Formats: sequence, C-alpha cells, structure tokens
Amino acid sequence: MSLTKIASVDPGSPAARAGLRPGETLTHISGHPIVDVLDYKFYAYDPRLELTLTGPDGGSRTVRVRKEEGEDLGLNFETYLMDKARSCANKCIFCFVDQMPPGMRKTLYFKDDDARLSFLMGNYITLTNLSRREIQRVMDLRISPINISVHATDPELRTAMLKNPRAGECLDIMTRFAQAGITMNCQVVACPGVNDGPALDRTMAELGELYPAVNSVAVVPVGVTKFREGLCRIDPYTREQAAALIDQVEGFAEKFRAAKGTSLVWCSDEFYLLAGRDLPEKGYYEDMAQLENGVGMLRLLSSQAELALEDEQPERESPFSIATGLSAAPFVQEIVDNAREKCGNIKGMVYPIVNRFFGETITVSGLITGTDLLEQLKGKDLGERLLIPDNMLRAGERVFLDDVTVDQLEEALGVTVVPVPADSGFDLADAILGREIVRDCPVLPPEAEYYRYNP
Repeated sequence: MSLTKIASVDPGSPAARAGLRPGETLTHISGHPIVDVLDYKFYAYDPRLELTLTGPDGGSRTVRVRKEEGEDLGLNFETYLMDKARSCANKCIFCFVDQMPPGMRKTLYFKDDDARLSFLMGNYITLTNLSRREIQRVMDLRISPINISVHATDPELRTAMLKNPRAGECLDIMTRFAQAGITMNCQVVACPGVNDGPALDRTMAELGELYPAVNSVAVVPVGVTKFREGLCRIDPYTREQAAALIDQVEGFAEKFRAAKGTSLVWCSDEFYLLAGRDLPEKGYYEDMAQLENGVGMLRLLSSQAELALEDEQPERESPFSIATGLSAAPFVQEIVDNAREKCGNIKGMVYPIVNRFFGETITVSGLITGTDLLEQLKGKDLGERLLIPDNMLRAGERVFLDDVTVDQLEEALGVTVVPVPADSGFDLADAILGREIVRDCPVLPPEAEYYRYNP
C-alpha cells in the first residue's frame, strides 16, 4: 500500500474545492515526485499547484489547485510521515531506550533517528542513517533547522560511542550543511571520562568553527537508570565532576562570546543542580534556544511565574498540591512561597517525587511514572487538586510512561489531577491561583515518542 494514498480530505480545504478524493494516491506536485511529508510540505507551499493523482483503478489524472501561499492543501494520509519512520542504527553506550524495563508500551522501545521528525517535531538525530541522496535532499529543500546529537566530533571516539562505522562522518556532513545554509542545534550527552575533558574541548572548538550555522549546543549529563544489566558501565556525574564540566563549558563560552557575541554552548540545568551551584540568571541563556534539553528551563519557569504573580489575586482559594521531580522541586517551592507572599491565602504543598521506577539517579519530572506518584502521594494532604507537569504524560493524552492513566490516579488518590504545561511559569502561576488552563496539545504520531536523553 502506498503511504501517499489520501486517507481523508478536510472539508472546505483547497483540496476539497479542487475535487480530490480519499483513496487516490498523490504521486507528483508540479512535476516533483512526492516520496514523503517533506516533499509534500515543500512543494505544496506555492499558491498555484498541479497535482498528479492515481486512482484505485490505476488511472491517472491531473488537478490544478489555487490557494493562498503557504496554506495547507487539506490532505491527510495513512501515516503522518507518508512513509515508515526510520529507526536508529546505532548502539550508543548511553542510550536511554536500552535502559528501559521490559513490559512497557511498544512505542517506548522505538529508537527514532529520522531527519523528517527532526525538522517537523524537534527530535534529535545522529546523521548515521542518511544516504547520500537524503543528505543532498536536506540541502536542496533547505530543511532547517535540524537538531543533531553530536556527542563528540572526534571520529574515532564518536564511532566508539555510537558503535556505528558511519558515526565518524558527522562533522563532514555538518560542514556540508553549513555550506548550504542549514541551521543546526546540537546536543552532547556527556559521559564521565568518555567524551568530556579534552574530547569536549575539541567538540566545542570544532562546532564553534561552524558558527553561525551551528546555532547552539547543549551539554547534558548522561541519564543512568537501574536497568543497565548487560550494558557497559557508566556512572552518573558526581558533584565534583559536574562542577568541573560547568567550569570547562563556561570557560569556552566566555571566550566565544567575547569573539562572536554569543556563548554558543550551555550546560543543562541538571549539571548546575548536580554541582550544587546556583543557576545563571535568565539573560545568560540568550534566546533560550535549548529549552528542550533543559537549558535555562528552571530559570525561565521562575521568572515567568514571578511576572505572572505581580498584583494578582487567587480566582478561588482552594488548597492544592504539586508533584514534580527532585530537580525542579526547590524552584517550584520558591514559586509557591512567592505566590503566598504576594497574593495571600495560598494553601499549597510541593511534593518531590523520588524516581523509584527508573532509579533515584533520574531526577527530571518528565520520567516520573504514575506508579511512583500513586505510591508516594497515597495518604498525603493533596488539597482539592493535584498539579503535575504535563511532560509526565504522553503528548495530547492522559497516560503516564507506565500506562497508568490520569483517571486511575484521580480515583486512587481521591483528587482532581491538573496537568500544567511544564515549560510555562505563566501557566503554573495561573494553576496556583486557581485559574483554568487552556492549551492545545497536539497528538504526536507513535514514532515521535522520545526522551530528552534519547539521541
């Protein structure tokens, strides 16, 4: 079955007005073959199009469409990508998916490494499964920005870390992308004694040579769960190691900022928490380009909440509780204390949740399960509503990593559970003040379910 077959046509859309029908297969737009969603979105941008379609009987027809520039045609296909998602061909020594326990939902074991998902949804890719044709297509279609899991620019080290013979081609491909005007955001999952120290110096320097095409670099600590049986040993960062890495990154950033006007490289919030250091002020993070990697997220959350709480009063004075990860808990507590000081009549408790499911070295809220919430909150004073960051849930759904649902949690705890956007201090302040939060959450295709530590 062709994955460019039309599954449905949106009523009133340009495609519907032109008479396109479900069951037809889109083969070309204005003479360009349509292989997947990238071809479709790129070639369907223009206001005047000529679509070539094949019917169920094998007959072909051509349809001319007029629409606004950039307006969506209104076609829906069998899969979001109009193709099968490309899985990862690497065996990274730090892969989070390899540290998953058995018995979880199938999508959690899918390792995506798809350039199309990088462009459309912000996933990080390693470049190891791109063919020469696909590399050329990225440049021809100017697919930008792309998020790249670099980890190391030393070809031998990167090959050893990813256990893929093509891993050493990364810097060469990125150089070609830079020459083609492709913007790249990069991440380095730092492993103690592996790709930090001199190897990280080299990585930062060589990525810096590709600036401004390399727009930003995040350095995040490796996530180590208790499920590493049969995998090589990797220890979490100690307090001293985290502090040394921060000094190393900040030292490079200071010199780069003096020369180019940007720091380029930042450590994630988790490194500062591991080192027991205060987070930098909000301005240090410039345009917050690496929020998805947890770079500046806690500082942004605090500053937004502080703005939102100025001269505000609660909508309703109902007691509440907040459950979050160990990393964020002190910052969330400060926000609640600030709300109580400014607004009065705030009755809220913050409960840091220990990650017993994956192991206590995992401290981020996005990897907390319904089981841990249930076991650690049972019998606690939760007030009338329990606020949780929405990154605990699958996007657009009410289900936790371990398939416990929000409804099940509400029934077991006897409290209303309110998911709050994890990246918005404004929404957190509104939730504390008892205001309703309205935010659209797109439902992602199954292959897009991934984690911050999954390259």
